[in-house]
Parts: sequence; structure tokens; C-alpha cells
Amino acid sequence: MTSIPFQAKEIALRKLQHMSDEYIQINPFKKVPAINDSGFILTESVAILTYLCNKHKKSNWYPTDLHEQARVNEYTHWQHLNLRLTGSTLFQTKVVIPAIKKQPPTDHELEKWYKRWQGSTDGLENVWLNRSSYLAGNHITIADLLGICEMMQPIAAGYNLDTKKFPRVQDWMERVKKETQPYFDEVHVVSMRLREKILKEEKQKIY
Repeated sequence: MTSIPFQAKEIALRKLQHMSDEYIQINPFKKVPAINDSGFILTESVAILTYLCNKHKKSNWYPTDLHEQARVNEYTHWQHLNLRLTGSTLFQTKVVIPAIKKQPPTDHELEKWYKRWQGSTDGLENVWLNRSSYLAGNHITIADLLGICEMMQPIAAGYNLDTKKFPRVQDWMERVKKETQPYFDEVHVVSMRLREKILKEEKQKIY
């Protein structure tokens, strides 16, 4: 998609490999992702994406035009306390925390974070995608990569996008998926398996 060469290094979070002494030397915050570019270690997804685009001159993904770049930055700053926070917390509340504590989530917590995720999705629908066809303009950028990955977290947890309420979001997601194939499906293989498992379990509970 970008032709930027890389060597993938998988970190199994379920095995707590991100907590190992070796990984802490790379990211002392014990988070993923991180890159090691010939000895230059960098963490945080937004910083990594902008760095790679700047280094390899991928201006189609991270524009050099001042105004276009500012639009990408505007979205990536907004997402941290909005879509990224609400989507990831909803996923953690339904999937991660119950797995750690060995007890189901409360309806109150699920409803609270679901409503907040809906609020963030409304921001996509009526602000970002109301003024342009993509999150930061009229062509796909790293803003869209970040945005769709955050949207996929609640979906992986078994939730559905309300397509009647958020038609622009639905259309945008379909276009981003199409433009990033086959990588989109490859990246989300595990999360889609999780979704199928959750939906199957929920269906069994009903019957």
C-alpha cells in the first residue's frame, strides 16, 4: 500500500510479552506499537505514522500542504479523548476486564461506554464526515487509518454500527476498507474471530 519496507515483530499481549524486560527497553510504557528504525526507537501510533510518511515522502497519506496537514493533525489530536478513548474503553469493559477478573461486566458500565462511543461516532457523522468525504479531506490519509481501527474495536466486541443513524460513517468505512485491501482483512482476522465468538455466545444465552 505504501511500499515502505519493514520487518514485523509480533508482540503477544495475551502472553504479556509487552511486560517483559526486553520490551520495556523499547517502550517503558509497556504499550504497542513501537518501531526501531536503525536504532531510532519511536512509540505512539500517530507519531510513528507521521514519522514514516515524512521520512519516505508519502505525502498522499500525510500531506505536506500546510492546511491539509493541519486537518490530519486536527483529527489525530481530537481522537485521543474521543473515539480512541470511548471505543477502546468499551472494548476493554466488555472483553478485556471481564477476562482478567473472571466475571461479566455490569450493564451499567457497558451502557455508559456504549453511549459515549455513540457520541464519538456522532462526531464522525456530523462533523468530520459532514465537511469532507474522508476524516481530513477528500482523499484517504493516516487519519482514516487511525479512525477506522478505533471503530473496529467495539465491532470486534460484538457491537454493530447503527447504519440508519450514521450513514456517512458506514459509507466512509466501506470506502476505507476497499482502499486498504487486502491489508484491512489481514489485520482484522483475529478481531473478527473474536466478534464471531462473542456473537455466538450471546445467541446461545438468548436461547
